[in-house]
Amino acid sequence: MDFFTNNLAESLFIIGLILLVIEVAVLGFSTFVLFFVGLAAMLTGAFLYVGILPNSGLGAMFSTGILTLIFAVILWRPLKRMQSDVSPKKAQGDLVGHQFILKDTVSLTESPKYHYSGVDWSLISVVPIEIGTRVEVIEAEVGAFHIKAVVN
Repeated sequence: MDFFTNNLAESLFIIGLILLVIEVAVLGFSTFVLFFVGLAAMLTGAFLYVGILPNSGLGAMFSTGILTLIFAVILWRPLKRMQSDVSPKKAQGDLVGHQFILKDTVSLTESPKYHYSGVDWSLISVVPIEIGTRVEVIEAEVGAFHIKAVVN
């Protein structure tokens, strides 16, 4: 505890940096709370370091609290807006576009398995596809390939 109080500015800066990393890397920037506190702790540490604030624990806590409130009021709406501006388009993985020859008939009632990349995938199609037809994966979900016939 003595090290923390003797190096209050540096300690607050490091704590703020750790909180920012946790918010972004671990929580995926989903809550913003640690982000606001982390920014406030880093700014308070900078203020303490340059001498704008007195080097006391009470002053540092008060400054961190006030700055957290200010950051939350200023940044809440823009960050919420940024978070809601997510593209509805599905991400296309490496499996989409994979082509192969059917060894079994696929229909709405028949969903055979296809072994690929160490996984047995269920084959799904909205239209019946006969054995020996070249097909392409149009969508991949957990354990299932949605396929369509490839027209030459």
